[in-house]
Amino acid sequence: MAELTQPATVLSVTDLTPHVRQLVVKPKTTKISFQPGQWVSLKLPVGPKPPLNRAYSMADPSSPYGELTLVFDRVPGGLGSNYLYQLKSGDEIFLSGPYGNFILPQALDRELLLIGRYTGLVPIRCLLKQVFVSKTHTPVLLIAVAPSEEESLFHQEWLTMAMQQPSFRYLPLVAQNGEADAVEKTLTMLAPMIMGQPKAVPLLCGTKAFVRPLRAYFMEQGYDRKEVKIETYD
Repeated sequence: MAELTQPATVLSVTDLTPHVRQLVVKPKTTKISFQPGQWVSLKLPVGPKPPLNRAYSMADPSSPYGELTLVFDRVPGGLGSNYLYQLKSGDEIFLSGPYGNFILPQALDRELLLIGRYTGLVPIRCLLKQVFVSKTHTPVLLIAVAPSEEESLFHQEWLTMAMQQPSFRYLPLVAQNGEADAVEKTLTMLAPMIMGQPKAVPLLCGTKAFVRPLRAYFMEQGYDRKEVKIETYD
């Protein structure tokens, strides 16, 4: 069956940081039902052979009204993100979906360990909202890695969540010197939390250069490859 590509209207445009923007869009043809952690494919009229397909995860769980919250950073020279940065309320884009398997396990019987870098935190935000709306008491640890303090996504939101949710721990990190620096600082924080401890449920999101070394570390600590769920966007 061919995928359904449909138009969507841009409802709002909001800058979250100096280099990250949020779009709220509403599909026109049919509501998209998705699981937190999944993504849609935007069909953008740019590039040598348009449409240019770009994947963006939802930042908020499904809404009764059908709107989708998408968050992305502006990539220098990036065809997709630069086009999206030109959109304004009332404009139209085309999309299809949902796609992806970066979703919560059915049984939340172990601590959730969520690790994301920069816009890799977008699907994790959606997952967290699902966890707390469902009122489960599963312990959750979030390690959120930013490229700079001013680019720390959702920081105030997660500080508030940590105050309101006794089962939630939030550990922000800033790694300014690229992916290798981000991996090193994350592992320094992570190691004492998992060595010799009961297994958690790791969900990792970011670039391949960030996610793959972390998955390898979990496997060194006795985790099966399938126990470490990952999502990459490059």
